[in-house]
Amino acid sequence: MAHAFRLVQPPPSAREEPTGAAHRIRANHETVEEDLLKLVLTLVELLRQLIERQALRRVDAGDLTDEQEEELGATLLALHDSLSDLCAEHGYALEDLNLDLGPLGPLLPRGD
Repeated sequence: MAHAFRLVQPPPSAREEPTGAAHRIRANHETVEEDLLKLVLTLVELLRQLIERQALRRVDAGDLTDEQEEELGATLLALHDSLSDLCAEHGYALEDLNLDLGPLGPLLPRGD
């Protein structure tokens, strides 16, 4: 994904007139599929982390029964394991899914 953003040119300034055809991203079929897969896996990991944080807030607040806490924990662990397996199957580690948002920093918290 970072590679795709490097290919995109900034729009011309008011003083500059475009010279010729608009710049287009040229990507081959395999690269597009891999980038899309990585983006989807990144979004799933982001959602998993958000759900996990919300679950921890509910546990801390005492909103859940012991059975609900156990079921939620098992479900989140299974989701984490499934995502790890999918990443490994396609040659990624969970750490590879973190997008660099430039001045905003990384998308996913470090060490999570």
